[in-house]
Amino acid sequence: MSATPPRIAFRQPSVIPGFGLTFGLTLTWLGLIVLLPLSALFIKTSEISLDRFIAIVTSTRTLHALQVSFGLSLAAACVNVVFGAIVVWVLVRYDFPFKKLVDALIDIPFALPTAVAGIALTALYAENGWIGGLLAPLGIKVAFTPLGILVALVFIGLPFVVRTVQPVLADLDKELEDAAASLGASRLQTLTKVVLPSVWPALLTGFALAFARAVGEYGSVIFIAGNLPGVSEIAPLLIIIRLEEFRYADATAIATVMLVASFLLLLIINRLQRWAELRGSKNA
Repeated sequence: MSATPPRIAFRQPSVIPGFGLTFGLTLTWLGLIVLLPLSALFIKTSEISLDRFIAIVTSTRTLHALQVSFGLSLAAACVNVVFGAIVVWVLVRYDFPFKKLVDALIDIPFALPTAVAGIALTALYAENGWIGGLLAPLGIKVAFTPLGILVALVFIGLPFVVRTVQPVLADLDKELEDAAASLGASRLQTLTKVVLPSVWPALLTGFALAFARAVGEYGSVIFIAGNLPGVSEIAPLLIIIRLEEFRYADATAIATVMLVASFLLLLIINRLQRWAELRGSKNA
C-alpha cells in the first residue's frame, strides 16, 4: 500500500472558518484595485513601438523630469530618515509640555489636502513670505526652485518615518541600554550597537514609504516648484501635460518608467529590510 503524498499547505490552520471565501475576496479586491489598472497601463504601453518608447523616455525633457522626481524624492526620504529619527527619539524618550500636541502635529500632512499644503508652503517660502523673506538676503531662493520641491517632499514624507519607527522604539526595552552602560559602553556605542540595530528595519520601512509617497506627489509640489521645463518640472506634472495635449502614448510611456523604477527601488529596499531583520535576529 503506497503512502499518501503530503499535501502542500499554504495557510496556517485556524479554528475560525472562511479561509476560502476571504482569500478569494482578497485576490479579487487586489486584482480590481491594483493589478487591473497596472495591467491596463502596460497594455496601453505595448501599443507603442520600441523605437517610439525609447524616443519618448530618453527625450531631454522627460529625462530631466524623471531625474527631478526620483532624485529629490530620494533626497527627501534621506532627510526624513535622519530628522524623523530625531523627532521619534524626543517623543518617545522625553516628557515635555504640550507633548501630545506636538505628537498630533506630526499627522497634519496626512489630513491636510496636498493643494492646501502647497499653497501654504509657497506663501511661507516665497521671497515676500515669512521664511523666504529671511532667506532672500542670504541669496537663498526656495519657492519656484528645486529646493522648494525638496521642502514640499520633506513635509509630506516626515509622518511616514515617524509613525513607522515610533512604536518600535517605544517597545524597545530600556534595560538593554542600561545593561550596555553597565558594561562600560559609551552613549554613542549604546546608540549604534543597541538602539540602531533594533530600529533599523523600521527606519528602512519608513524610508521606503516616504520615498514612494514623494515620487507620486503632485498637489503640494506644483504650487511651489515653478514648473519650468528643464529646471523644476516633475514627472507627474509632465504626464498631466502630455494627457492635456492628447499625447497618450507619451503619458503612458513616462508612467511605465516611473512604475518600473519605483518597483525596483522598493524591491531593493525591502530586501535590505529583510536582510537587516535576519541580521538582527542572528545577533540577538
